Amino acid sequence: MEKSSFLQSKEAVLSRLDQSSIGEWDKKIIPLCNKINSMENYYTSSSCSGRIILMVDQEKKGEGLFLFTTHDLVKFEKIKEELNKILESKTKKDIKFKTEAPIVHIVCFSLQEARKLYDLAKLAGFKKSGIISFGRKIVLEINSGEKIEFPIIKKGKLLVDENFLKEIVLDSNKKMKKSWEKIAKLEKSLT
Repeated sequence: MEKSSFLQSKEAVLSRLDQSSIGEWDKKIIPLCNKINSMENYYTSSSCSGRIILMVDQEKKGEGLFLFTTHDLVKFEKIKEELNKILESKTKKDIKFKTEAPIVHIVCFSLQEARKLYDLAKLAGFKKSGIISFGRKIVLEINSGEKIEFPIIKKGKLLVDENFLKEIVLDSNKKMKKSWEKIAKLEKSLT
């Protein structure tokens, strides 16, 4: 791709409205994205600082899958409240609990530029990073391993007890904090 085409594409992507399901950037990822977008040879096409969710357990994406989502730390009481709402709704859908790591998709001007950013991401702790597109655009995915996923409601029945749920909430919050440390470390490493 020629530099002028890359810069036009960057301008077009960065000027469009947020397309995320929450309708705005999650605050913990904004400084990193701003730093990347300020660099001539890169721009972000999507991002998430990590999240804790309760969602319908199904293969296909669609409306109404996410029953609870937070990009912040969560209290046990809040998760319990959300689970009770789901149970009281008498839904017969299976529900899963997930903690997801940060993810950022970055369009890079060249393979050489992608490699530079890839190396910095690995040093910051984003061990599951890699180039996911070599087509018209070179796209680097920065990803990490702070994940939890398991079924929590099956056929209208809660599958875990309160002690297990308390441990999961603690572990999820630890993973979120670790994710944010990696985001800050990567942001600091970019010049």
